[in-house]
Amino acid sequence: MAPEIIALCMFGLLLLGLFMGHPLAFVLGGTAVLGTLIAGKPMVLGIVINRIFGDVLSNFTLIAIPLFILMARFLSDSGVTDKMFESLRLLMSNVRGGLALAVVFISILLAATTGIIGASITVMGVMALRPMLQYGYSPTLTTGVIAASGCLGILIPPSIMLILMASYSPLSVGELFAGAMVPGILLGLLYAVWVVVVAIVRPSMAPAVEPDEKISKPALARMLVIEAVPPLVLILGILGSLLAGIATATEASAIGAALALGIVILRGKFNWKSFYGAMLETGRTSAMVLFIVVGATAFTGVFNITGGLRATQDIIRGLEMEPWLLITIMMFIVFILGAFLDWTGIVLLSFPIFLPIVQEMDVNLLWFVVLMSVVLQTSFLTPPFGYALFYLRAIAPATVKTTHIIVGVLPFIGLILMMCMAVALFPQLITWLPETLYTK
Repeated sequence: MAPEIIALCMFGLLLLGLFMGHPLAFVLGGTAVLGTLIAGKPMVLGIVINRIFGDVLSNFTLIAIPLFILMARFLSDSGVTDKMFESLRLLMSNVRGGLALAVVFISILLAATTGIIGASITVMGVMALRPMLQYGYSPTLTTGVIAASGCLGILIPPSIMLILMASYSPLSVGELFAGAMVPGILLGLLYAVWVVVVAIVRPSMAPAVEPDEKISKPALARMLVIEAVPPLVLILGILGSLLAGIATATEASAIGAALALGIVILRGKFNWKSFYGAMLETGRTSAMVLFIVVGATAFTGVFNITGGLRATQDIIRGLEMEPWLLITIMMFIVFILGAFLDWTGIVLLSFPIFLPIVQEMDVNLLWFVVLMSVVLQTSFLTPPFGYALFYLRAIAPATVKTTHIIVGVLPFIGLILMMCMAVALFPQLITWLPETLYTK
């Protein structure tokens, strides 16, 4: 059977399985098995199994993923985020859009200490959603800013997405962390600018509120600084050791988990029940990610051996487009896939096809991968399968309709696309920090 037909059959089966509602990991693995049967090469499965053991289960960089997940859970248990948000909420209560700005700023700091989308959105949703609605904030702005800001953790280091990208590319974790730092922070600041614009143009959507507690501004500022110290120590311990070359990604994740546990203990929040819950949640989330990685490795292995990968790449090369136009098409494909797949599947399916082609161009590979990571921010927000929408729907009160959430995230999807254009036009936003740190 022609490789082109095999490629079409495998992608067709993949889409069919996803639209039937089956889990991504099992759809990928099942499609791999069916692909070998369609190609008439069942013996390929033995090679794929060896590849899974060699490329996945022996990849020590992936150890950082469960450790960062554990760190995020420890930090959530410490209650640091709650205190910081409360301080910032009271400090900015008289400012139009102050609560929404508090959500953005806390989310940026939270992103630099967790990297887990579900945790960030849930924490910010529980803390900020009801107070913002009670103070008269628009449901669309409220849900939009919480969902979009909560997704920053997948872009701002330490990010498990960047770790996985590094595992399947020639780039190091440190390079990707450094490259994504500036675009991630700028995107958060762009969200803040949007909140300010909405507060000025439509003040009824983001009103100023009278603080319910009479505490002096200096006292609130002092409280905020004190509460910000533990997360800043955590950020310095992780990113400082990694970017300075003192520790590898795996070692930095272990440092982060140990520091987060220390914060829990020092704040008197440690108990064996929550510790057991943290371990259980870490195991569950890590297993989910690993199952997807194994399934995607099987899929791409079969796709490659049966000739589908080469056929797909030849089709793309045959377009004979300018590099910038070809990269635009690639980013558009990633954007469309984000409406149906999570970032794990998109990375593992697209990297084997895209990266070899990009490496043949006169294009900075680090710039391309970080640009793709910015585009993948939209995958959490685009309906019908945006995970941020589901997380927020689960904790939102009945008065907040699903349409409020979907309409609320649309402006932030536009802001993400604006940031994509900015880093495309000004690659230095990505390359400056890695070149400063690693070029000798």
